[in-house]
Amino acid sequence: MERTFIAIKPDGVQRGLVGTIIQRLESRGYQLVGLKLVQVSQELAEAHYAEHRERPFFPGLVKFITSGPVVAMVWQGKGVIAAARKLIGKTNPLDAEPGTIRGDFGIDIGRNLVHGSDGPETAQREIALWFQESELVNWTPATQSWIYE
Repeated sequence: MERTFIAIKPDGVQRGLVGTIIQRLESRGYQLVGLKLVQVSQELAEAHYAEHRERPFFPGLVKFITSGPVVAMVWQGKGVIAAARKLIGKTNPLDAEPGTIRGDFGIDIGRNLVHGSDGPETAQREIALWFQESELVNWTPATQSWIYE
């Protein structure tokens, strides 16, 4: 099964959207295998956004992600990376489709509520940054046979 990293950013936590965002992923049939509430350190923020280090918006990204608690999660399932990206919606909430998290709850690109890994390599890197292997739980949901053939 494929795994992905998803983070509910400080704006999503502050706005009380944690349960709503988790529900969308669970309702789709994906399996939560890691979850924690984190006050992100400067070091973790810089490592997470390392590919943007030379961009002018990098300091703002780091400042925002460290501004309040973040809910860090690992989700598992068939095609979870692509499906989660669709559920999240386009980066700019004004361009995101209705029915997506950003399309339903966001307005500003700098307050777009949630992060999701954009590919398998990124997912592996981000999961390793945010979670120890011992923090991930391997389990079989009772509903699995109703989701997969």
